Amino acid sequence: MGRVRSAGLVKRGDVWHIDKTIGGKRLCESTGESELSKAELYLAMRIERARRASIYGERPKRLFREAGEQYLRENQHKRRLYIDELHLKQLDPFIGDLDLRRVHMGTLHGFIEARRAQGRQTKTINLALGTVRHLLNQAASEWLDECGLTWLDRPPKITLLKVTDARKPYPLSWEEQTRLFKKLPDHLARMALFKVNTGCREREVCSLQWEWEVEVPELDTSVFIIPDALVKNGEERLVVLNRTAMSIVNDVRGKHPEYVFTYNGKRILKMNNTAWRNGRAKAGLPQVRVHDLKHTFGRRLRAAGVSFEDRQDLLGHRSGRITTHYSAAELGNLLAAANRVVGENSRNTPALFVLKKKAANA
Repeated sequence: MGRVRSAGLVKRGDVWHIDKTIGGKRLCESTGESELSKAELYLAMRIERARRASIYGERPKRLFREAGEQYLRENQHKRRLYIDELHLKQLDPFIGDLDLRRVHMGTLHGFIEARRAQGRQTKTINLALGTVRHLLNQAASEWLDECGLTWLDRPPKITLLKVTDARKPYPLSWEEQTRLFKKLPDHLARMALFKVNTGCREREVCSLQWEWEVEVPELDTSVFIIPDALVKNGEERLVVLNRTAMSIVNDVRGKHPEYVFTYNGKRILKMNNTAWRNGRAKAGLPQVRVHDLKHTFGRRLRAAGVSFEDRQDLLGHRSGRITTHYSAAELGNLLAAANRVVGENSRNTPALFVLKKKAANA
């Protein structure tokens, strides 16, 4: 007489699969086994796990790595998910093989110290800890197993580190701006001059495309509207062009069919490159970051008496106002505000000093 197999096992190809109702819930999964005896042992283990979950509320062991994979699947809608994915890769050597229930500030200590030894700032480390905290909160509140239990009973407390090493912004003086820009190659100096007169972020400048330019005939100018997918706060970004920024745009118009700022016919992927670092070193300003150009624009707007609300809009900060559907009068007001940091009254570096430098060297 042949051996009777366990109810709930079905062979598909060479592998046994479970198809069984356990505790009122249907379980369908592969055992990964081709031998019946091993498949039966796996089924018995799954039945026992379901029984213990039902009676004792016991949760199966899950590795942090598994939770990380689940987190990425569940958060495909996040605009900056690639950053979370990077953090999870950095965390994996330290806690990837840990039981999810053992992840807490104590077991994260090794990761924190390793990142500090690599010279990473506390703010950067906190971004990774924030990803861990979000993941654990979801595991304790949203992710359910086949028994209807959350992956965690409760989330551990993940405390962000106190930031004591944050680097302060370094707004440039007019003299420092001239000194720095003269040490940059022409294509990078143009981008820097545009950035310091619009407050755009590095990614926005590098990604700037001609199709985003919108003419404003009433004011004899144009603006750029950057799509929300490329803006940090997730809202469309209105870029108002003061006289300096407009002169830079006109200078590069027609050089490339798609991107505003290019080098040798190709898009420039980042401003914080070797040329930038060499230029600031030659100018005696090794502490200046690309992002300080945005701070410089904001500081000059404030010094020129531009209102807080207008500064928010010109810098592209989230303000609750509709920032890409202004009337001509409202745009005129913003344009006038942006122009308060150029011209004779502000002692600004001449808008086309880059071109003058080139002509002088010819």
